[in-house]
Amino acid sequence: MTNILVLHTGGTIAMSQDATGAVSPTAENPLMAIQAQLAPTVHLQVEEAFNLPSPHITPTHMLQLATRIRAAEAAGIDGVVVTHGTDTLEETAFFLDLTLDSTIPVVVTGAMRSSNEVGADGSYNCVSAIRTAASPAARNKGCLVVMNDEVHTARFVTKTHTTNVATFRTPTFGPIGLVTKDGIRFFQELINQVACPITQVISPVFLLKAYAGMDGALFDALPADCAGLVIEALGAGNLPPATLPSVQRLLDRGVPIVLVSRCFNGVAEGFYDYPGGGAQLQRMGVIFCQGLNGQKARIKLIVGLSAGKSGKELAAYVDNAIS
Repeated sequence: MTNILVLHTGGTIAMSQDATGAVSPTAENPLMAIQAQLAPTVHLQVEEAFNLPSPHITPTHMLQLATRIRAAEAAGIDGVVVTHGTDTLEETAFFLDLTLDSTIPVVVTGAMRSSNEVGADGSYNCVSAIRTAASPAARNKGCLVVMNDEVHTARFVTKTHTTNVATFRTPTFGPIGLVTKDGIRFFQELINQVACPITQVISPVFLLKAYAGMDGALFDALPADCAGLVIEALGAGNLPPATLPSVQRLLDRGVPIVLVSRCFNGVAEGFYDYPGGGAQLQRMGVIFCQGLNGQKARIKLIVGLSAGKSGKELAAYVDNAIS
């Protein structure tokens, strides 16, 4: 018998559409009774961790999930599935990926259509996620995201469409596996998977997006207790020159600043050497994070700060190449 813990957190996958077309949480999660769709060798332990739309999820909720999963693994559970709203699903999945040193499969899934809409995908995605969590091939692969018959790494998957059921994609690299009728098939795997368990969440950590003509107003508006900042920079990792004095003031205050590209593909690199160029930003002490989008880089910065990392240790951790 394979024992799978299913943790429901809310989101569209646990919502229903009313007569007016509005979608909202329901008193009873429609996914609570899917055992009949699974192999008889799979036993479910189902819990409702919380019932929240995913924009309501915070890093504190993510830490609660990580703590529960760690306890479940210690108690002998064989795999874990987390159902989650899709708006912040990638952030929760990445938080779990960073903070859990689990060998058991941990799979996050969601839905783009509520349970009573035509073409609802929640039950199917949940069954696919449970099948993945029950697969021995999914062990030691970090946190996975299973949606629409595809298996993605939590590190690189992102939501790419507001309503399409095929919204979750992994730019550049693609999915690492597929959910088939016969089982779960893996074709790739991550390298350098290192966990960073934490017991607290440091805040506030902010995320700003660069744009043409940007000045330092938003940087100067950050509160005195700002614990960290992630910037989605232009192109390969550049900022308008009018932002530089404000960026320098934050660095002088000891605020760690992490830079990623706002581009959909590629990595941030410090090779343009003009005012505001990446080379200058690196010399100033801005940390470059390769391969992550802004929301993922923010989660990684939160985890690093919460683990007590600072200076060169924090910079080495946030640089995705050694994750």
